[in-house]
Amino acid sequence: MEFKKYITEFIGTFFLIFVGTGAIIVNHISNNALRHMAIAFGFVILVLIYACGHISGAHFNPAVTIAFSVVGKFNKGQIVPALLCGG
Repeated sequence: MEFKKYITEFIGTFFLIFVGTGAIIVNHISNNALRHMAIAFGFVILVLIYACGHISGAHFNPAVTIAFSVVGKFNKGQIVPALLCGG
């Protein structure tokens, strides 16, 4: 079961980086405002939370994982494998 969580976090982090980087490139090419990048990042996080949140908790950002661990909402024994998988 833990392996499924780690794979989900890895895939979610991949999509976050892929879509975010793509938005940055499109913004650079078209010289649009930064709001398009913000919308892209926000939308991909929204979709990933709904799609993967029930499997892994949707900790795609290492800062979220560390913060949850500090306040006691995330098992400290799982923090290193979670960070290695991207979140």
